[in-house]
Amino acid sequence: MLDINLIRQNPDYVAKSLAKKGYEVDFADFLTKEAKKREIMGEVEKLKATRNANSALVPQYKKEGKDVAELIAATKAIGEEIAAKDKAIAELDKELTDFMLSLPNMPDDDLLPGEKENNKVIRTFGEKPKFDFKPKSHIELCEELGLIDYERGAKLAGNGSWIYRGMGARLEWALINYFIDEHLADGYEFVLLPHMLNYECGLGAGQFPKFSDDVYWIDNKSETSKFLLPTAETALVNMYRGEVLKESDLPKKFAGYTPCYRREAGSYRSEERGMIRGHQFNKVEMVQYTKPADSDKAFEELVGKAERLVQKLGLHYQVSKLAAGDCSASMCRTYDIEIWIPSMGIYKEVSSASNARDYQARRNNTRYRNEETKKLEYVHTLNASGLATSRLFPALLEQCQNADGSITIPEALRKYMGGIERIEKPTK
Repeated sequence: MLDINLIRQNPDYVAKSLAKKGYEVDFADFLTKEAKKREIMGEVEKLKATRNANSALVPQYKKEGKDVAELIAATKAIGEEIAAKDKAIAELDKELTDFMLSLPNMPDDDLLPGEKENNKVIRTFGEKPKFDFKPKSHIELCEELGLIDYERGAKLAGNGSWIYRGMGARLEWALINYFIDEHLADGYEFVLLPHMLNYECGLGAGQFPKFSDDVYWIDNKSETSKFLLPTAETALVNMYRGEVLKESDLPKKFAGYTPCYRREAGSYRSEERGMIRGHQFNKVEMVQYTKPADSDKAFEELVGKAERLVQKLGLHYQVSKLAAGDCSASMCRTYDIEIWIPSMGIYKEVSSASNARDYQARRNNTRYRNEETKKLEYVHTLNASGLATSRLFPALLEQCQNADGSITIPEALRKYMGGIERIEKPTK
């Protein structure tokens, strides 16, 4: 949620900033209603003061033998007027809150406007692999090596689903364990989260109400229903919802492993076949809670961590700074780590590192007490995939394939694979 004081003080600046995300907004009606609400609230305070004064006079009048009927009637009328104005305030407050909840986060000033066309590659790691043989796609490799069972995955759960089998399951689990060990070494707390979340989690993360149709609901969608988490971020940024943290406890750093459940699983175009986009995939997510002054430093840390995970696997990738319109609604800044998939001839995102600044914290009311000023301030929340496997797995297979159809396992994963160095076609 945006800072309402900033909207009051400089609505044109906020509108121009949101326009960089392609979001057009006119604050005139909002500001009129907001001013009206404050005006009515002032009137209510005056009426309450008059009612309190009248109530105090009743025993005095009775003691003096005066008739209190008119005074009581006037006090009752004031109470009815207060109730009517409170109802008007509540109606205005709902309108204003709904409007504020619908607004996306403002992008950082240095971001270019527009969408993917204005994303900028800021660095690359390694070189695109070159083969002296005809390389195979990850789908061919998975099928020939018995790593993924697409046919039976679709039988069990429909399109956009698959089964990891044998060495494929071991490789997937090795990746997850590798990620977790790296995060533990960097001082991140490892957490296992509920997969079913309440509505407030989606609201606090900034995914609801606008994107409530993108998740799987356990019951009919409502504010009392639960949904399957689309990413661990949705849970992690809500862990301290409504709480006041100690400044000395910041930053808080978490790494959470979960499957992720998404309704939108792509169009099943040729470039999205196999594991590239599915309804369920595994991901380790990093989240930090920081003081505002430490926010930029934390962002660079998350980007660096995500990059190092790919670097230690020896895989070629690039880092893109996203344009304002390509950042998600809740984020003011995002860098994507995009891995090269040879058979597709394109880069695919395996981690998005994003800074929400105080946008999520305002929505879920997560604050800390400044030790110097003693004032309550909103924390900043940041997240990054560390990492998602559904695109990393195919890229690893394709970049590490050999002429005989085997896969060389990156050294960083071998201890999690029982020392196995190569995945070869199983013998019958």
